[in-house]
Amino acid sequence: MKSLQSQKSVLLKKVAFFSGPVVVVLLLIFGDLEPGKPEVTRTAALALLMAIWWITEAVPLAITALLPAIFFPIFQIMKAETVAPVYFNKIILLFLGGFMIALAMERWQLHRRIALQIIAWIGASPRRILMGFMIATGFLSMWISNTATAMMMLPIAVAIISKLEEKYDSLEIKKFAVALLLAIAYSASIGGLATIIGTPPNLILVRVLQIQFPMLTEISFTQWLIFAFPISLLFLFILWLILTVWGLPSEREFPVAAKVFETELQNLGPITYEEKVVLFDFIGLVVLLVSRQNINIGSFVIPGWSSLFPDASFVDDGTVALTLAIILFIIPTQNGFEQKIMDWQTARKLPWNIILLFGGGFALAEGFKNSGLSLWVGNHLKMLIDFPPILIVMSVCLLLTFLTELTSNTATTNMILPILASLSTVIHVNPLLLMIPATLSASCAFMLPVATPPNAIIFGSDRIHISDMARIGIFLNFIGVLLFTAAIFIIGNLVFNVLEVPTWLK
Repeated sequence: MKSLQSQKSVLLKKVAFFSGPVVVVLLLIFGDLEPGKPEVTRTAALALLMAIWWITEAVPLAITALLPAIFFPIFQIMKAETVAPVYFNKIILLFLGGFMIALAMERWQLHRRIALQIIAWIGASPRRILMGFMIATGFLSMWISNTATAMMMLPIAVAIISKLEEKYDSLEIKKFAVALLLAIAYSASIGGLATIIGTPPNLILVRVLQIQFPMLTEISFTQWLIFAFPISLLFLFILWLILTVWGLPSEREFPVAAKVFETELQNLGPITYEEKVVLFDFIGLVVLLVSRQNINIGSFVIPGWSSLFPDASFVDDGTVALTLAIILFIIPTQNGFEQKIMDWQTARKLPWNIILLFGGGFALAEGFKNSGLSLWVGNHLKMLIDFPPILIVMSVCLLLTFLTELTSNTATTNMILPILASLSTVIHVNPLLLMIPATLSASCAFMLPVATPPNAIIFGSDRIHISDMARIGIFLNFIGVLLFTAAIFIIGNLVFNVLEVPTWLK
């Protein structure tokens, strides 16, 4: 079966590889989307090629992302000197800084200690174990990559499941094992929603908004946390309720599991000097990001530390993240001055492919705007102006949720957000009303192993079937659609005033 699926995937990639350029050439020769403005058709042709190759992965995603750097100058859409800086900006700096601190946590096993300690604190009954894993996975995914979190949590879960199978009836434990593994996969995705740096689509949203709507106030780390953390927490609780009802044995203690946690913690030993340094650096990152801008609580304002500068706009979240990351390259370990808490050998693990993918998406968004393609797309979506906003938001969530079941959520977000920006302009709604729920939905595909890296990692344990994932996943997909739709109209309006149309859109 796997062989047949692999053959189909290879065939699809071959078809996409050759048909993509053919479709583009035909559009360039016979198409004229906007008479008198050939750059609109050229941008659309390149966007179509990138969409085909991104969706099918006929070419590595990062390589496809470099196409604007070549074709925008050739097509006379943007100058080479204008395209190049788009690939490296303050959002990339925020990602680099945050990811380097995450790599430092992994290097010294701090993330493992945090996870084990959370699980050990919560208890050893089936429901408590499940909750412990979900809280630990969700919390870590707020700060480090969802993929790394799932990879780190999986061996701990498998160790517990193996011990339980030795002690208890395997049939009784089987459902618990499936529930526990699914909890890790899904919590990794849901936890990443809570912070700007938690998942790539969140960062893409911030940058695309800056490109498409420079007059819009930038979404700060604190604003996003206030908005998204309650949503993430509620979604995790709903997931816990579903899994406890669906897959847990009777409520009783699992002393064997408690011993596994104790053994794992003992193996780590006492917290080391290096772990303490990384922990303080990580806490500093969170505190400085949260307190950088003013925090408004009704009429009461807590001033942010950036106001101490003559011009607060000179410092942003990327500055903070990079500063805290560089500090780790300076502080020596206990082994001597030559060895530092963070080294370049570890930093080389940075996902440069994702960074290029970011850049390609940002360049595509810039091309949409500069060429006039955004306006063209928006004008052709005017039919939606008579639809209720809540129906449009729900449709957008459905589209993104099920599209990312089969495609990269980063690539999909890059493709869809500029289109939604155009749509919001034409139907005169706040861009955040459409683009925020779309971004959240892009990170929440739960049905298939290929949908997200955490899903694939857990499926690779060979302890769950696709049917298990699909049965719970489709239910969660629809819950996500409803949750994100409700959240943007309730919490989103409180935090971002999404129901208020900006004056420059009226």
